Amino acid sequence: MGLKVAFSVYRGNPRSGGQGVYTHYLTKALRDLGHEVTVFSGQPYPELAEDIALVKLPSLDMYRAADPFRWPKLREMESAADIAEVLIRLFGGFPEPRTFSARLKKEIKAQLDPFDVLHDNQSIGNGIAAVAKTGLPIVASVHHPIDVDRKIDLLLSPSLKDKFSKYRWYGFAGMQSSVARQLERIITVSEHAKFDITKYMGVRQSNIAVIHPGVDTKVFYPGDEALKKRGQIIAVTSADTHMKGLAVLVEAMGFVVKENPGAKLVVIGRLSPDGKSHKILEQRDLLNDCISFVHGISDIELANLYRESEVAAIPSLYEGFSLPAIQALASGLPVAATTGGALPEVLGENGQCALLVEPGDPMALADAILILLENRELRSKLSATGSRRVADNFTWLKTAEKVVAEYRYAIDKFNYRKSQVHADR
Repeated sequence: MGLKVAFSVYRGNPRSGGQGVYTHYLTKALRDLGHEVTVFSGQPYPELAEDIALVKLPSLDMYRAADPFRWPKLREMESAADIAEVLIRLFGGFPEPRTFSARLKKEIKAQLDPFDVLHDNQSIGNGIAAVAKTGLPIVASVHHPIDVDRKIDLLLSPSLKDKFSKYRWYGFAGMQSSVARQLERIITVSEHAKFDITKYMGVRQSNIAVIHPGVDTKVFYPGDEALKKRGQIIAVTSADTHMKGLAVLVEAMGFVVKENPGAKLVVIGRLSPDGKSHKILEQRDLLNDCISFVHGISDIELANLYRESEVAAIPSLYEGFSLPAIQALASGLPVAATTGGALPEVLGENGQCALLVEPGDPMALADAILILLENRELRSKLSATGSRRVADNFTWLKTAEKVVAEYRYAIDKFNYRKSQVHADR
C-alpha cells in the first residue's frame, strides 16, 4: 500500500550542495515505487519529477546567489518567522533551519489531507519537533552533524573575533541535536556519519539507519575514451569553505601544472571572493590559465563534463558521504581524493576506485592527480572497479526501498507509543 509522504527541505538548490540532489532523486524514486510525495521547501526551490507536488514556504531569502547577504525591506516582514529570521542574522547566526521549520509547522497543521509520515531533510528545527507532537511520525535525514563544520571552522579561524563569529553562525547546531534526539528515526548516509551523529548530537546508535544515496546511471555513465580532453580534471564543490578543501586543490594545481603543463582543472561551483582560494589565485596569476569555474549547469551538462574529463578530484577535509564521488565513479572516472570523513567508505580502499591521501596536503593530492593523469592503465583499472561499485551499492531505487522500510518502522513505532498513552489513561 502506498504512503502519503510529506518531504521537507529548507534549501532545495538542485545545482549546489547535496540537499537538492537528494530531494530530487529520492522523491522521484519514492514516486516510482507508488508513493504519493509532497515536497515543502524554502528557496532556492528544488527541481522535482512530474507528479510530485511542491509547496513553497518562502523565506526572506537573505543568502540568494544574485544578492548574497542582502537585508530585506520592512514591508517584506509579514510573520513572526520573518522577524526571527532578521533578528537571528542581526546577532550573527544562520536562521534558516529554525525559521523554515516554524513555517513548515504552520503549513502542515493547515493541510486538510493528513500525511502518513514527514521526512525532513536536514532542517531539524524546533518546528519539526512540534509537528511530531501534533500526531505525525517523523523521519529525518542527517547527512552529517553541523558540529563537524563548526569544529573545522573554529580550528582554522585565525583570531578570537573570527572564532566568536563562527560560533554564533553555527548557533543552530544545539537546536538540531536536541530535536534529533526526539524523533522516531534518523537516516544518515554513511557509517562514519552515524558515528559522528552519536558523538556530537547524542542520538542513540540504535535509532540511526545508514542508507547510502544513489546516482542516476541514466545520466551519469562512462564516455568514449577518444572524446576525453587530455589533462582535464573535474572537481564539484558545493561551497568554497575550509571543509570542502578547494583552496588545497587550487594550491595542488600549482604543483600539477609544473609537471604537466597541459593539465586543466574545471571546478563546478562558485569561487568565494574573500576566500582562501581566491587569494591563492591572486598571488599566482599563472593558475588562472589552468583553472576555470562553472556553476548553474544542468545534470546533463555536469555529466558531459565528467565524461570529457580524465580525473575527478575531491579535496574535502570532511565528507558525511559525497555525491560527487559516486557521480565520478558512475561516469567511469578514477578519483584523487582525501581520506576525510566517509570518503574511504564511499570510494573503497586506496587503489580500489581512487587514490586516497591525507586531507589538507596539497603536495600529496597533486602527486595522486599526476599519477592518474600519467598512467592510462591505472585509470582504466580504477574506472572499471568504480563502475561495479556503483552498480552494487549506489542506486536510487535501492535507496528508496530502504527509506520506505524506515517510514514503516517509524509509523509502527509512533502508533505503538500512541496506543500506550491511550492505555495508560
